[in-house]
Amino acid sequence: MTLYQWFIFFLGVQIIHFLGTWKLYEKAGRKSWEAGIPIYNAIVLMKIINRPTWWTILLFIPIINLIMFPVIWVETLRSFGKNSSLDTFLGIVTCGLYIYYINYTQSVTYITDRSTTAATKTGDTVSSLLFAIIVATFVHTYFIQPFTIPTSSLEKSLLIGDFLFVSKYNYGARVPMTTVAAPMVHDTLPIIKTKSYLPWPQLPYFRFPGFEKIKNNDIVVFNWPKDTLYNMYKPADKRYDKPIDKKTNYVKRCVGIPGDSLQIKNGIVFINGKKLILPERAKPQYSYNIAVDAKADIDFASLFQDMHVTDGAGFKTENRDTLFVQSLTSENVARLKTISGIKSIERVIRKGPEDGVFPDFQDGKPSTTNNWSCDNFGPIYIPQAGKTVAIDKKTLPLYKSIINEYEGNDLKVVGDDIFINNKKATSYTFKQNYYWMMGDNRHNSLDARYFGYTPEDHIVGKPIFIWMSWDSNGKGIMNKIRWERLFTTVSGEGQPQSYFKYFLFLLAIYFVGDYLWKKCKTTKE
Repeated sequence: MTLYQWFIFFLGVQIIHFLGTWKLYEKAGRKSWEAGIPIYNAIVLMKIINRPTWWTILLFIPIINLIMFPVIWVETLRSFGKNSSLDTFLGIVTCGLYIYYINYTQSVTYITDRSTTAATKTGDTVSSLLFAIIVATFVHTYFIQPFTIPTSSLEKSLLIGDFLFVSKYNYGARVPMTTVAAPMVHDTLPIIKTKSYLPWPQLPYFRFPGFEKIKNNDIVVFNWPKDTLYNMYKPADKRYDKPIDKKTNYVKRCVGIPGDSLQIKNGIVFINGKKLILPERAKPQYSYNIAVDAKADIDFASLFQDMHVTDGAGFKTENRDTLFVQSLTSENVARLKTISGIKSIERVIRKGPEDGVFPDFQDGKPSTTNNWSCDNFGPIYIPQAGKTVAIDKKTLPLYKSIINEYEGNDLKVVGDDIFINNKKATSYTFKQNYYWMMGDNRHNSLDARYFGYTPEDHIVGKPIFIWMSWDSNGKGIMNKIRWERLFTTVSGEGQPQSYFKYFLFLLAIYFVGDYLWKKCKTTKE
């Protein structure tokens, strides 16, 4: 929805509110016109139902307002003596329209000094639960959100089974665009496995100011731009146009930022002509062919398990003299070279054209446009807001999704001519910034080399903390927990360090202090 459409929608809601409550405002000793003044009517209503004025703010926070509206409907009914379970039920299931019935047909009396304390233990529990959900939703949406790492694309920086806290405020919290959705879940409701949201209405994109910008090498959580699947782990049966903030969450390393020129040569990333220097914690992995003495007795299964090699490894030849390993770090390669029976190790470099490589991935065609592969790619320009590029039939594939999908223009190609919004175009000016996201596991990562640029409005946040790490392959419950990864930071200088023991120490101090306080308080009484 556009801002104009939202303005009309907002006015419509105000009219509905006025028509359904103006008599109740009068019975509460207020003026009927006060029910028709936007925002002010909500402030007055808070006074009528004997609730704090700051609740008004909650009515205008997306998602949280979905929880608050039923509360306000019920509180309004109870302020006029409608306290029965049936009244509560009708107020909620009619989306507040039951108040119309009360407003026009019932002779009700306003309860001036109504107690807002729950009359029953059940009511008190429900109130506490609603408050907890509101607080958790607010924190989840605008500050910190938990995520789980499901794939190995960022091994060894992030492992399968890592549980992260992702900061929304580092890059600026994005206001939810999908306004009708279940709180604290993404696109699917657990257990029943159905959509957790309604695609309409949609708020325009808005992001609060952050205190840092995305830099080269930052690990970033974002919505997968090309997610048009019902479920990313199942074959596509048709196209699903999801709202931006309900597309599948991805986590990759941002290797290219707006304004950069990027090129990949033999698997090495170059930014603005210079080799990208990865941080110490990054462990890029590549595929290798390993020549093995067929007579050598090497237990590769145990060896790779000890080296934490999680992706494909297997012999390419029947006589077992050539081994292919998909994901090895430079440290692992150095270790293999010291093992007797391994004759040589050669890194696999994929040459083009490679099927599915950007920009042809978007059309499902072989990557013949530029003869690119995942290891030899570019150069390309990372679009920056306000910058203009020349476009023709050769360069258009690079920017096609940006022009017609991410920035909402009507794009047509007639012969050798390009038309944007029915006007012939030879250049295009970008409306927002874009980023280039890649996995460290170079041959096992569905990343920008296949789906292209990530728009700024798809950015979710920055992973900052690993609070739990679960190894499903570990034997025994104690070995399934990666203790050395608990309470470690995602970014930073040097190797990760666990702060778990410090957390346990602070937790012990809290419980001991709480026990001593209560004991001291009891003694005084």
